Amino acid sequence: MKRLVMVWGIVSLFAPFVCVAGDQVAVDQQAATEFFEKKIRPLLIQRCDECHSTDKADDSGHLALDNRTSLLAGGSRGPALVAGKPDESLLIKAVQYTDTHLQMPPEGKLVAAEIELLSKWVKDGAFVPDYGKETKKQAKEIDWVAARKFWSFQSLNRPPVPSLNVQPQPELHNPIDPFVIEQLAASDLKQSAAADKRTLIRRVSFDLLGLPPTPEEVSEFLADDQPDAYERLVDRLLASPHLGERWARYWLDLARYVDFTPDWQKATDRAWMYRDWVARAMNEDRPYDEFVRLQLAADLIPDAQPREFAALGFLGVSPVYWKELKLAPSVIEVIVADEWDERLDTVSRTFLGLTVACARCHDHKFDPISTRDYYALAGVFASTQVADRPLLPLAIGEQVVDARAKIDKLQDALKKQKEKDSDEARKLQQQIDEIRQATPQVDSPLVPVVEDSSVYIVADGPDATKLEYRRRQARDLPVFRRGNPANPGEIIPRRFLELFPSTIEASETTSASREAASTRLEPFRNGSGRLELADALLRQGKALTARVIVNRIWTHHFGAGLVKTPSDFGQQGERPTHPQLMEWLASDFAEGSNAAPWSLKQLHRMIVTSATYRQSSSSTGNRSASIDPENHQLSRMNRRRLEIEPWRDALLNVAGSLDDRMEGSSADLDQQTNCRRTLYGRIGRDEQNDMLRIYDFPPPTSHSPSRDITTTPLQQLFVFNSDFVDQQSTRLAKRLLESGEQSTSQRIAHCYEILFQRTPRLQEQEIGARFLAAMESSSELERWRRYVQSLIGLNEFMFVD
Repeated sequence: MKRLVMVWGIVSLFAPFVCVAGDQVAVDQQAATEFFEKKIRPLLIQRCDECHSTDKADDSGHLALDNRTSLLAGGSRGPALVAGKPDESLLIKAVQYTDTHLQMPPEGKLVAAEIELLSKWVKDGAFVPDYGKETKKQAKEIDWVAARKFWSFQSLNRPPVPSLNVQPQPELHNPIDPFVIEQLAASDLKQSAAADKRTLIRRVSFDLLGLPPTPEEVSEFLADDQPDAYERLVDRLLASPHLGERWARYWLDLARYVDFTPDWQKATDRAWMYRDWVARAMNEDRPYDEFVRLQLAADLIPDAQPREFAALGFLGVSPVYWKELKLAPSVIEVIVADEWDERLDTVSRTFLGLTVACARCHDHKFDPISTRDYYALAGVFASTQVADRPLLPLAIGEQVVDARAKIDKLQDALKKQKEKDSDEARKLQQQIDEIRQATPQVDSPLVPVVEDSSVYIVADGPDATKLEYRRRQARDLPVFRRGNPANPGEIIPRRFLELFPSTIEASETTSASREAASTRLEPFRNGSGRLELADALLRQGKALTARVIVNRIWTHHFGAGLVKTPSDFGQQGERPTHPQLMEWLASDFAEGSNAAPWSLKQLHRMIVTSATYRQSSSSTGNRSASIDPENHQLSRMNRRRLEIEPWRDALLNVAGSLDDRMEGSSADLDQQTNCRRTLYGRIGRDEQNDMLRIYDFPPPTSHSPSRDITTTPLQQLFVFNSDFVDQQSTRLAKRLLESGEQSTSQRIAHCYEILFQRTPRLQEQEIGARFLAAMESSSELERWRRYVQSLIGLNEFMFVD
């Protein structure tokens, strides 16, 4: 216990704290900064800045909320915030209107969601980022020439592969290795030795397929002494249909995928068709540029096949917020604007690695993104609505949707008929039958997609609202001053970010003509502008788009990216650990050299066949553990814990339970009969499965760039107490008992081969034999079940070396 207390004391000593009033509260600075910049600062500017800015604080209780020092100091009444204690904070009391003498803002109480945000912020520590003596801000006018010199905003420029003069000669397998070794040499470090073949096949099998190799596959690989044995193994894995199941899940985290939504929303019971489309696209190695265009605008691409409309689920499964139409239009306007903001944020962070949503109320505090840029892109999403559509040609699909709408209206009228045999009831039923007969495909399944349609919020009486949808009609948005839709300013045409210049024609050779071209802002004219936005991501934003996806793929293979902030390539993000390697990979990926451009499979192959990837993860006898403990220079492989999906899938696989059927509807993971891969488990937006939640599955309420890995007692308790693990342990125990192996040592060896793809050490054999012998009073099946379950709880089953 003393040791536990001492360790906790050390951890606490180095934890970041917020010092407002009251107790110190430990805070995750990166997450807290993002929450403050996205949620709290815009709210303070929108609701409080008019009276509580620095230049007006003297007339408003000496309380300024637009800079860190004044915000933490408070005003004439004392500190406005008590970290961790919203009930004791003057700011929260004021906005809750609990004190008749202290009610802010005076013109009317904030809506409940805004009060909840402020309360959560204070409860979590009231963190306010410190950017130095003064708040770091962009200049009033963005210097675009200077802004475009930032590393991630520059055009692709493929660097030459380094020529090495290193002794002894390092192992080189492809161009990745010279870039890494050059930096290692500069830090007086060397490559680690290559991992053994057993480690390699386990590593690459989990990385590419999310499943362990079978004992037979391991034996075959170990026996293959051809020099290209590993490359052939990689090619076999890349051709497996299980590749798409593994890598689709990574993408679905970014897309905040769900299988169902709250009952007040439209049903999304066919969202799985988007999930399956992503997996197929990965298996088919759809070029990434095509992959992007289809997800944003499949319905606007002339030659797109109807089955591709499922790709629109990227936006079609977006969160839809509850709109109580008995409230005033000003309230509903904010909720609708929040939906646009969420979709813009997801698109910009997923494809560009930029936090464009931070420019909603003011120019971005750190990156060259203006409020005008924000509303130019927000107009695209204001002109796009979530819809349900069949996977049919557009014209036929329209007929089906119209027919269903008519049938729904007639059925509602039919339900109101008290006499079901009345003339009126028969007439209604006849009309329904006629529509069905005229529209043979009326019962085609509907999938969540998007369509070009604008929504307008209009008054419906003095204090009520109605939503007016205008299909096939786009709209440009005004700048909402301070993010307030009730305070509109200049209307901004829909377009791409000003940061990325329009394509410069070859004829524009003078510096003046190039400067003019670089500031040319072409408005979107094709409907909502979704297709033009997708094209802009792949043309003007090509370099950044390529860097972001290359970094995401690298991250999942190495456990850490070349850029450690996968969805923030701006000023607040990390700089690349290997800038030249990043440029070479992004250039090779987007432009192609030995392979077709934008090929994700070729990118996988390049990475996993490199000597850098094949290194051992051991740091024993390696100086890098002390010189580079976080392994930024890649002198060894990172040991990684499996995510919940491959861990659960591996358990099903080794138990012989795995149902490897692909595609189709999702099922609850708690069902004992559900032995399909975890990809096919039902995902809810607000209701999380306990197993997923315990093992760090990200809530799909918003874009998730990475998973926060935790180690908690609940995880080990789950291994030893859950029905699922118990069931799979029993099945593996039966498999061992029915394998034909007679002796205890043979069964232990077979168990290790299945679970860990290796033979047990002598000590492990002895421990296993003693464990089994100690339970002589139990049945043979029960003894082996307990033994198997204890091995499943080992780190070796959950980690990949």
